[in-house]
Amino acid sequence: MQKSDFEYLLPADRIATHPLQHRDASKLLVYRGGSIEDCLFSDLSKVLPDHSQLIFNNTRVVKARLHFIKTKGAKPIEVFCLGPYHMSVEESMNAKGSVHFECLVGNLKRWKDHPLTLDLGNDLVLTAEKGARVGHAFVIHFSWNSADAFSTILEAAGKIPLPPYMNRDAENEDIERYQTVYAASNGSVAAPTAGLHFTPRVFDQLKSQHHRWFDVTLHVGAGTFKPLDEGTVENHEMHSEELLLSRNWLQRYLDHEGAQFAVGTTSLRTLESCHWMGVKLLQGLPLEDLGQFEAYELNTDITTREAYASLINHMDEQGIQSLALKTQLMIKPGYRIKSVQGIITNFHQPGSTLLLLVSAGIGPQWKEVYQHALSNEYRFLSYGDSSLLYFN
Repeated sequence: MQKSDFEYLLPADRIATHPLQHRDASKLLVYRGGSIEDCLFSDLSKVLPDHSQLIFNNTRVVKARLHFIKTKGAKPIEVFCLGPYHMSVEESMNAKGSVHFECLVGNLKRWKDHPLTLDLGNDLVLTAEKGARVGHAFVIHFSWNSADAFSTILEAAGKIPLPPYMNRDAENEDIERYQTVYAASNGSVAAPTAGLHFTPRVFDQLKSQHHRWFDVTLHVGAGTFKPLDEGTVENHEMHSEELLLSRNWLQRYLDHEGAQFAVGTTSLRTLESCHWMGVKLLQGLPLEDLGQFEAYELNTDITTREAYASLINHMDEQGIQSLALKTQLMIKPGYRIKSVQGIITNFHQPGSTLLLLVSAGIGPQWKEVYQHALSNEYRFLSYGDSSLLYFN
């Protein structure tokens, strides 16, 4: 498979650079059994099978863009927080006094070896010291002179990290709208955008139709925007993201007998990654981070219910309720999705790993689905319209 197999022409005017006035006013393309139906997102509860269960990613986007101004009128040095260095996301968000992060640095030439400072008012100062290079990033040591957690410091000092294809600075409306209404766990630098359409009204409709839901947590990294490398798909190095393996949500999954749907690619990546982590336990392998192609070498006959039950047994034996692990899983055509019957997801960039995932779920028909969306004036990408895709 080549990157070129997952390209399509996306006109610039089809990219939604701002949200609709109402979250649930977006369109909803329903693909089921080879047929396509145009709906509104507010119809979701009616187009799901009876007694379905939805799985949401409750991660919360943090204000990861920090602008340090050396001299008045000069271009700021931007420090973009990618993720914590040698600690979990939860630990880094709760850190007090200082923390180390891997960061991209804009206007790097203007930053010599001296620390940068940012005055946050009330005598509160955030200091950034540049450390070793890690790939395209640097290890940055942040320190501040208060007892506040780092999540509070970011909230006061940073800006919302909009996707690069929006090609604009964050505005006040983005603080609320580039965040799901159910966001709870600080740590992402990109929103789980499938969830942006959900409102209290939609949840009330789901409840009235006897649908259920629960949350998982995967902190979305900037790598989600990285296009596929040129050449074969397998040559692309997949980004790694931290997920929270929780006994509570594993049990919620097992307790449900009806159809289950992932809300977004990150929820699906969490569910599938945890499936393979459970398979590893059943094959006598240690419970640890999941590699990019590891799933393709494991036993494919084990069901998700069996895999999740093994994870619960392991956690009970260890006396733990949750565990933070990382996944680098690449879901591509030829991969058989095991955990859910379908996905609610936006329309993704050409030549992206997210499009690989969609193709894994519905096959080459993704081209038909995307052409229909383009021909019927659907809005694309993060602030765009939605789809409900039943897997083949």
